[in-house]
Amino acid sequence: MKRHQVIALLGLLCVAFPGAIQSQKQFVETSEAGSTKAVLWKDPGGSPRDLFYGSGGKEHAPPTEGFTFLEEDSEGSNPKFLIQDATGMKWKIKLGPEAEPEVAASRFLWAAGYFTDEDYFLPKLRVAGVPDDLRRGRDLIDSDGTMRKVRLERQNKDLKKVGSWKWKDSPFTGTREGNGLRALMALINNWDVKDSNTAIFRQKNAEGQTEDLYVVTDLGGSFGTNGIVRGEEISRGNLASYMASRFIRKTTSEYVDFATPARAPWMVIGMPSRYWERFHLTWIGKDVPREDARWLGQILAQLTPSQVRDAFRAAGYSDADVEGFADTIERRIRELAAL
Repeated sequence: MKRHQVIALLGLLCVAFPGAIQSQKQFVETSEAGSTKAVLWKDPGGSPRDLFYGSGGKEHAPPTEGFTFLEEDSEGSNPKFLIQDATGMKWKIKLGPEAEPEVAASRFLWAAGYFTDEDYFLPKLRVAGVPDDLRRGRDLIDSDGTMRKVRLERQNKDLKKVGSWKWKDSPFTGTREGNGLRALMALINNWDVKDSNTAIFRQKNAEGQTEDLYVVTDLGGSFGTNGIVRGEEISRGNLASYMASRFIRKTTSEYVDFATPARAPWMVIGMPSRYWERFHLTWIGKDVPREDARWLGQILAQLTPSQVRDAFRAAGYSDADVEGFADTIERRIRELAAL
């Protein structure tokens, strides 16, 4: 079936099933116009960044014990819970196949100068007070509250979430930094680039100015296939899928097309809203200015082999997987830097 036939078919499905295309969430870019500065990127500088501990640093790393269950988080497709450690710090934890790739992906965004959540990975932790009637994920938790392969996101009290932003319509759409972020999503194969996976966090900077930080908050769909496929285990955090996937589809004298995000496979066409959503995401990897993609590649090309491997060690991957992921992303970085 040709592309124009697909579009026509989807249009008919949308007419036949008017509820299939869900209403969009309300997005906030900035409020208090004129007094709030929107920020997507800050120069990472020449000093080496610790990609094992990431943006939160060693000082914000979680303890390994003393956690108490607070509540279940129903957002997203993976089990998530809010817990608290003995100091009173709250953490949002995620279980399932996205835990490892999300931590590794956050390290590369931060290395390039973009803002990220303060994410950490623990191979195992025990949480007291986990209820038996969880909506999801109870099968991943032992009777004593022990969980394995856990992503912990530190809940920063100094940041206030004020909304989300749209890839197609933000203060950074069409800028070097915005285009660089598009190339970065392709670099790590993050195919789940829905607008709902973004956030704007408001803070006071060191000079007392109010800033709105534009962040990609869900990176769990990284380091696997180019797009959504049947079977979560191969579509994210899967070395074989990442190594076998295509990176750059086409280049011209001015633009580059990436293979990520790919459109949904034909099996999803029975779910019109999901197919249509994925179909409309493919533009993010297309027509990226070569000079902006090269700019990103040249920033990341400054990373040492040790830094690159620390990003994957931080996510709990085996030594063999660390080497495989590192070799693949280093090759891709070289391709970007040479555009």
